[in-house]
Amino acid sequence: MGFIDWSILAIYLCVNLLVGFRQSRSVTTSSEFFLGNRSSPWWALGVSVMATYVSALSFLGGPAWAYNDGLAALAIHLNYPIVVFICIVFFIPVFYKSNSISIYEYLEKRFGLGSRLLMSGLFMATMVLGASSILTATSIAVSLITGLSEQICIVILTIFVVSYTMLGGMNAVIWTDVIQGIVLVIGAAIVLGLLLSGSDQMSNTLSYLNQNNKLTPINLDFNFSEVTTIWAGVIAMSMYHTTVYGTNQFMMQRAMAAKTIGDAKKAYLMMGYSAFFLYFLFFFIGILLFAHFEGKPFDQQNSIVLIYIQQLALPGLMGLVIAAILSASLSSTSSALNSLSTVLIIDFYKKFFVISATDSHYLRASRIFTIVWGIVLIPFAFSFQGESGSILEVLSRVSSYLVGAKLSIFLLAFFSKNILEKDIFFGVFASFIALVAIAPLQFLEPVVDSLWAGLGLSRPEIAWPWYVVIATFTNVLVSWLSSLFREKPVEICHPLSIRGLRFESKSRGVESGAAWSDVPGDIDSGVWPLLIFFVASIGLLCFFTASFV
Repeated sequence: MGFIDWSILAIYLCVNLLVGFRQSRSVTTSSEFFLGNRSSPWWALGVSVMATYVSALSFLGGPAWAYNDGLAALAIHLNYPIVVFICIVFFIPVFYKSNSISIYEYLEKRFGLGSRLLMSGLFMATMVLGASSILTATSIAVSLITGLSEQICIVILTIFVVSYTMLGGMNAVIWTDVIQGIVLVIGAAIVLGLLLSGSDQMSNTLSYLNQNNKLTPINLDFNFSEVTTIWAGVIAMSMYHTTVYGTNQFMMQRAMAAKTIGDAKKAYLMMGYSAFFLYFLFFFIGILLFAHFEGKPFDQQNSIVLIYIQQLALPGLMGLVIAAILSASLSSTSSALNSLSTVLIIDFYKKFFVISATDSHYLRASRIFTIVWGIVLIPFAFSFQGESGSILEVLSRVSSYLVGAKLSIFLLAFFSKNILEKDIFFGVFASFIALVAIAPLQFLEPVVDSLWAGLGLSRPEIAWPWYVVIATFTNVLVSWLSSLFREKPVEICHPLSIRGLRFESKSRGVESGAAWSDVPGDIDSGVWPLLIFFVASIGLLCFFTASFV
C-alpha cells in the first residue's frame, strides 16, 4: 500500500474513534449505554441493522462462496422480505411494548427464570462464535497488506473496536455503523465496477460463467443434502434468519433503541428491501472473479477480493477496499460487544450478583464487561484460522446447531397455550439429540455412525440449512407431548402470548388500523409490499435462470 492508501485508512479509523469519543459525552446512564436514549432517527437505525449483519464475512466470504457455488448461493438470502415481515408483525411489537432492555426478560415473564437464562446463554454462545469469526475474516485482509501475522491483527482490531464501543455505547455503535455502511457499499460498488470494466466482452464472460454453472440462482432440486436449493433458501433459511433478526438481542436492540415502534419497523423494512441487492452485489463480484481468474483454485478463497485489488495496483484503491472491509467488520463486532455486555449485565450481573447498585455502577460495569468480552473473542478468533472455504458458510453451518432451539422457544412463547418451562427444557434437550443423530460434531461421528449401522441404516445426509427445521420441529413436538402428561390449566391463553396480548389491547380499546400498530399480529399497510417484493425477486431470478439454461 502507498501513501494514499494509508492516508485513506488513517482518516477512516480516526473518524470512527472521534465518533466514539464524541458520543461518550452523552452517555451518563446504563440505559443510554444500552439503548442510546432512544434518540437515533429510523434511517440511521436501518443502516445500522444492515451494516451489523452484512459484515466482513459477506464482503470476503460472499464472493468466496459464489466463486465455488455461483449465484446458487443467492438462494440462501432470498428470504429477507419474509423474515422482516414476520419480525415486524410479531417480534417487534412484543419486545417494544415490554420496555425491557434485554429481550430475554420476556421469557422469564412468560415461562420462568430458567428459560430466560437458557436463551441468554445460547445467545452469548452464538454471538461469541459470530463476532470471533468476523475478526478472523478481517485479519486476513489486514495481514495481507501489513505483513503482520493474523493473530497480531486480531488483537489490534479487537483493541480498536473495544475502545470506541466501550466509551460511546449504543449511540457510538449506531453512528459508526452509518459511516461504515456507506464506506462498505462504496467499496463493493467500486470493486464491481472495476470487474465489469475489465471484462473485454460481457457476453463472453457470461457465456464462460454459464458453461461453468455459475449463473443458476434457482435450483429446484428436492435434495436435502444440497445447501443452495430454493427450498432450503425459502423454507429453512427463512427460519434461520428469523432467529437472527427476531430472537437475537444483537439485532433487536436496534428496534428497542427506536423513538417509536413505527421507527423500529421502518428500520427493519430498510433491511427487508436492501438485503437482496446487497448479497447479489457480493455474489456477483464472486462470479466475476471466477471469470477473471478462470476458475483458478486458491488456498485461502476468502482472500480473492484482496488478491484482485493487489493485481490492479491502483493508488488509493487498496486503502478504500480495506476501509470497506474494516467497516463491515467493525460494525458487526461493535454491535456484538454492546449486546453481549447488555445481556450479561441485565440477565446475570444485575439479576444475581449486584442487585441494587447505583446506575453509575452499572454503567461502569457495562464498559468493563465490554473489555472482558473483547478479550474472550480473541482465542475464539484464533480457532477459526485456517479455514480454506468461505468463512461465511462455515459460520452459518456452526450457528445452525443452536438457532433451532432459540426459534422454537419464542414460537412456543408466542403461540402455545399450555406449554410450561419444564416442557421447553425437554424439547431443547430432544432437539440437540436429534441434531447430534443427524449431524454430529466431528469427534462424535464414529459413535453416531456405529449406532445407525446397528439399526441397519446409514446416517442421512442433510445440508446444514435444514438443521434449524429439524431442531425447531423436534422442540415444538416434544414440548407439546410433554404438556399432555398433566392436567391442563384453566385459562384460555397466557396473557403474554400473542393471543393474550391482542386480547389485552382490545380490552383497553386499542384498535387495529393505526399507521404503525403496536398490537402483535397486526399487519401494517406499509408491510404488505414486502411480500410483493419477495415474489418479484423470485420471478426475476427464475427469468434470469431460464435465460441461461
